[in-house]
Amino acid sequence: MVLLLLIFINIAWLMKQEHIGMNDNSVSIAGSLMRKEQIAIIALAVWLTSISIVMLLAKSANLEIFFVLSLIGFIIILELIAPKYIRPGYLQYIQYILAAGIVIFGVIVVQKVMEILGLEIVFL
Repeated sequence: MVLLLLIFINIAWLMKQEHIGMNDNSVSIAGSLMRKEQIAIIALAVWLTSISIVMLLAKSANLEIFFVLSLIGFIIILELIAPKYIRPGYLQYIQYILAAGIVIFGVIVVQKVMEILGLEIVFL
């Protein structure tokens, strides 16, 4: 788990590092250029895999916890790949996904609060 965390931190550092003479949207890894979007996909895959492995090892597969942790990772990666002064087109569409995730997170929080208070919400 510590190794996966170190890999995630290293990828985050590479995404924020600025290289002289390179495009602002690419990072050099092992001599080859990778776009920030490609690194973000790899980082998100590592994050989701590590969450899954930890949940399987703990024998507590809870979809709500998985969703919340994956949303946290998604938000962190989104902040790391976002350019400083411009907003590319792909970030506008990702904002819609992020908004839907926050709405679902709000529903989970409301359900947990209602469960703690002993109230029930009946859906059709």
